Amino acid sequence: MSDTKYKILIVDDDKFLLGMYELKFHKNGHEVTMITSAADALSKLKDGFVPDIMLLDIVLPGMDGLQLLEAIRKDKICSNAIIVILTNQGGQEEIEKAKSLNADGYLVKATLIPSEVVEEVLKIAEKNKK
Repeated sequence: MSDTKYKILIVDDDKFLLGMYELKFHKNGHEVTMITSAADALSKLKDGFVPDIMLLDIVLPGMDGLQLLEAIRKDKICSNAIIVILTNQGGQEEIEKAKSLNADGYLVKATLIPSEVVEEVLKIAEKNKK
């Protein structure tokens, strides 16, 4: 694993999980921004915030994570960012939709403890450096 330090945006409405992921990424030296809704995340990105990695949950209030991913791709926002879907939705339909929107990775929260999430996200980041 490289020593690259990433600027990470996590979009999830579960504040407890956000706190855990933030702690784990911080311990690894990464900068974390947490947002609890897709609309707020889109607004921040359109205002010029440029993360290296985005972790998007699918189930969010209002706009869901796949709709957010679709908007990011359509409007060519942060086209160099690595985008990973981080969700409990493990259905084939969601996975296929994420792939069709060029998600760089897809992780199911329930199958990974937070430290494994960090590990997997960093592996995906190394593999997909743009």
